[in-house]
Amino acid sequence: METVELSVAQKKSRRGRNIALGLVLAGLVAIFYVVTLIKFGGGMVH
Repeated sequence: METVELSVAQKKSRRGRNIALGLVLAGLVAIFYVVTLIKFGGGMVH
């Protein structure tokens, strides 16, 4: 089986995309968490 060797620029580009994707996913999780707290938290007070 042959493997493809990535250049330094390709590795750096892939790492940048992975970090950006991770940040986007973490942001979405945080948004859903806050929205859930607001929805359920408001109901618990009353």
